[in-house]
Amino acid sequence: MQAANAIRAPIVKLPRYLGAVRIWESLYALPFCYIGMMLASVDSGGSGWPGWSVFIWITVALTGVRTLGMSANRIIHRKEDAANPRTRGRHLPTGLLRPAEVIGLAVIGTGVFFYAASQLNTLTLILAPVAALYVVFYSFTKYVTWACHFFLGWALAISPSAAWIAVTGRLDPEPMLLSFAVAMWAGGFDVIYGCADYDFDRKYGTNSIAKRFGIGAALGTARTMHLLAAAALLAVGLWMELGPFYYAGWAIAALLLALENSLLKADDLSKLRSPLFQYNSVISVSLLVFTILAVAL
Repeated sequence: MQAANAIRAPIVKLPRYLGAVRIWESLYALPFCYIGMMLASVDSGGSGWPGWSVFIWITVALTGVRTLGMSANRIIHRKEDAANPRTRGRHLPTGLLRPAEVIGLAVIGTGVFFYAASQLNTLTLILAPVAALYVVFYSFTKYVTWACHFFLGWALAISPSAAWIAVTGRLDPEPMLLSFAVAMWAGGFDVIYGCADYDFDRKYGTNSIAKRFGIGAALGTARTMHLLAAAALLAVGLWMELGPFYYAGWAIAALLLALENSLLKADDLSKLRSPLFQYNSVISVSLLVFTILAVAL
């Protein structure tokens, strides 16, 4: 009976574990990861599909490293999460999960990531420790620099270049440009979300662009970053000579970025709670769909 209960407990808590690492937010990075995977296949003379084995292990690797990164983030920031009204409802502050359980998630994520990397190619496995260390390291940057948003952006930006390496066994300039686009896209949104914590960061001592330069400057920085992201995505399409479907997806992504940025004012962040910001992963998903069409048709 005790053994059955021991097995049942993790199953019952599975939704909590998935919620703690915000598994649904994988939609931010996963589509760009798949775009990198498809473009690597095309660059290598393929059809855009590298095969089921590569696809599965890339997906498993990204899931593992993201579980590591989010679990580490929750452990590292658990005191601020408990003090911040915006985050005190998370799993550790409310006691839904214990620190040991979240550390366990990080260990499992690390093991899954390294095993998946070993199933791809030598360079992927060699670089896996670098990626793992970085996704843990970036969580500390909020304590020391207002540039923390850029570090977060590059944590997500690893995925398309990593997928390219997983397919080709090498790192080329094209995926690095795609990674730059992701870094500007994700980092820009983190700058925006940092504006919502402006008062808390000033009181608690954590860092952000909004705290250092003001909310108006932070919103201007986010707009510039998103403009750079759109330009880089356009450059990827031109560089790799992708078809018109890609540019249709790019236009949707660019328009959504412009719309989201237009909703926010330095003296009015109320629209930050709108559904558009809650589901802005539609940008990466739409770009993935249109990239698939551009490659397949």
